[in-house]
Amino acid sequence: MPLVAANWKMNPTNIDDALDLVRGVMSVARGQADKVEVALFPPFLWLTAVSEVLFESGVKLGAQDTFWEMSGAFTGEISPAMLKPLCQWVIVGHSERRLFVGETDEMVAKKTAAALSCELSVIMCVGELADHYDAGTSDQVVSAQVKAGLASCSADDSARLVIAYEPVWAIGSGKNADPEHAYKTMRLIRKIVGEMIGAGAARKVRILYGGSVKADNVQQYVELPLCDGVLVGGASLVADEFAHIVKVTAEVYGHR
Repeated sequence: MPLVAANWKMNPTNIDDALDLVRGVMSVARGQADKVEVALFPPFLWLTAVSEVLFESGVKLGAQDTFWEMSGAFTGEISPAMLKPLCQWVIVGHSERRLFVGETDEMVAKKTAAALSCELSVIMCVGELADHYDAGTSDQVVSAQVKAGLASCSADDSARLVIAYEPVWAIGSGKNADPEHAYKTMRLIRKIVGEMIGAGAARKVRILYGGSVKADNVQQYVELPLCDGVLVGGASLVADEFAHIVKVTAEVYGHR
């Protein structure tokens, strides 16, 4: 089943707006529950309230980050064990965390392993910078990120593992990766995953596209043969636009 994931980032700034957005998404997602999996990733502070609204709706809930230890003297961190009662999903390795807080491939690998050990499903983000893209080294960068991030993973983890390809130069920029470039990169990711955990298990790992995904461009990505859905940023903060993304994804996969 395809996955449409809504990364709200540091938005909205108040709980009333957050809950209004949840209700707007639910009104559409409920009708598509048998065709597409929808997961919302609000800020940590809104998780409890959002979980109460989503109860028995079929819409999944996730956190935007986690830590690799379960408890201890790690000021400001949130462990997978703390998230487990509320969430089904967690994002690790988003480019904004790599860029703004210095998150490394090693940290991403430890977070991935920790989250999986708590039976959370993981969206691990990978993607190249503009400099890498311009220099023609995108494949090397993405390959290194995937190999490092999956270092502790096995075939047993495949059903709960998603890899989101997000070219960093496209995130929040209004620019979009050419579908052919996105397809080639997702094909590379699938190949590497197969080499690491086996081809059969690799087919269970879903691969998403992310990076300025909007209602008017989502179809060109979800139509790609290896694309299993999208990770949506800014467009997920507008209920009507996100609803359209969910509908288009459901329609495309319904005809596969």
